Amino acid sequence: MKFFLALGFLVVCCSALSTKQQRRFPDDFLIGTATASYQIEGAWNEDGKGENIWDYLTHNNPAAVKDGSTGDIAANSYHNVERDVEMMRELGLDVYRFSLSWSRILPSGFANEINEAGVDYYNRLINEMLKYGITPMITLFHWDLPQKLQELGGFANPLASIWFEDYARVVYTNFGDRVKHWITINEPREICYEGYGSVHKAPILNATAIGTYLCAKNVLIAHAKAYHLYNNEFKDKQGGQCGITISANSFRPFTDSEEDHAATELRRQAEFGLYAEPIFSEEGGFPKELVEIVAEKSAKEGYPWSRIPEFTDEERELVRGASDFFGVNHYTGFLVSANEQISDRPTIPILPDITVGNYIPPEWPQSASYWLTLSPDSIYDTLTYLQKRYNDPIFYITENGWSSPPTNGLLDDDRIRYYRAALESVLDCLDAGIRLKGYMAWSLMDNFEWLEGYTERFGLYEVDFSDPARPRTPRKSAFVYKEILRSRVIDHDYEPNTTVMTIDEGH
Repeated sequence: MKFFLALGFLVVCCSALSTKQQRRFPDDFLIGTATASYQIEGAWNEDGKGENIWDYLTHNNPAAVKDGSTGDIAANSYHNVERDVEMMRELGLDVYRFSLSWSRILPSGFANEINEAGVDYYNRLINEMLKYGITPMITLFHWDLPQKLQELGGFANPLASIWFEDYARVVYTNFGDRVKHWITINEPREICYEGYGSVHKAPILNATAIGTYLCAKNVLIAHAKAYHLYNNEFKDKQGGQCGITISANSFRPFTDSEEDHAATELRRQAEFGLYAEPIFSEEGGFPKELVEIVAEKSAKEGYPWSRIPEFTDEERELVRGASDFFGVNHYTGFLVSANEQISDRPTIPILPDITVGNYIPPEWPQSASYWLTLSPDSIYDTLTYLQKRYNDPIFYITENGWSSPPTNGLLDDDRIRYYRAALESVLDCLDAGIRLKGYMAWSLMDNFEWLEGYTERFGLYEVDFSDPARPRTPRKSAFVYKEILRSRVIDHDYEPNTTVMTIDEGH
């Protein structure tokens, strides 16, 4: 079966490269794509699936989503297992990272009731991938908490770590004989700050002063329990590895002043150090400078205790070192200033306890997402910082991608430019000796982009959301990515040739 892009434009031809121009990925370096369950699966209430917090939000507060849409059908991946795997084969992926829907497997969130139809769906997906030599990398939780658990407090409830551990045991038991790459939790910052401390993600609690930090501690303990469960009860017989994914963008000082360097480090702590430090630092626990700032502000605000909770000695040891690798979701970068008035355009929000300024140079290309620009060498900058800060862990880039407006269609030169720059930066990391083992593009296909709905598109494949069948068509970037996978080469001076592009099934 062939998919023709009926536009007679560019094919990727990386032949006749000089040895000097070639930069090659190692044969054992995993290159793939990533997705998340709520964003692509659809079938929101089919075959026994329970309600999750995104089902609840989109049905009860549709105004929260930019275009009033839902993930009820999304890309309809629940009914498109064969086509989804066919796309992986077309691209020649080494690895496909996807998440499980907690409420599809455990409708109430609790492990006393297992939905066999949900287990069967993931078994079919995993088995179809393995049939063609595609490595599954599974995320246990990518933001779609069962609504019943949210009604009990969600990750503000310390019992959430027990619920998550029970869920993890069900997952490891059912899929661990074939899955060897596990991620417990995707992006705790986005769960905790954006979901509990503000209004940028479900469940939009906006418990600004306390919600973020309370959630952070409970999420980290939940991760650690799931990690140790795998390590102690499953790893010897299943032979896999288990880690966590944390979003980490590039933060560099606006000037070389001591003040801007200090502001930059504080921004790193607030953005990703809050979640990385307890796991990957030698001391464990939350970042010291951040803890001191929050404690001081809490006292001034009249709290009899700090708004950032402490770990007990036992909890600190449980969390410290609880990861076989550091999964990094990386998209963009910022220049940081001690002067908070330096900000020149909207950027991603940060904790209210941190007052620093952002600057984005106007020459950095802008995507369809207000927070996402092409920041030069940002992957290299981020991973070299993390390598030094956290004693040289093993890394996977578990997400990296670029958004375009729906009107762009199949021509996405901006996405190609972004991916080529990102992969050059990945090669710089490998050349520098960073223990980076894989890279996953976000995303395999267009999806429901959370509160932005379908107004932003990240897919290598375009999904026609107006067609009930949700057909997928490769974009121009898919062909570029396919050729990089095939050749495992980035040519710095690459110039594409013009012809009709085809993707052959299974190649």
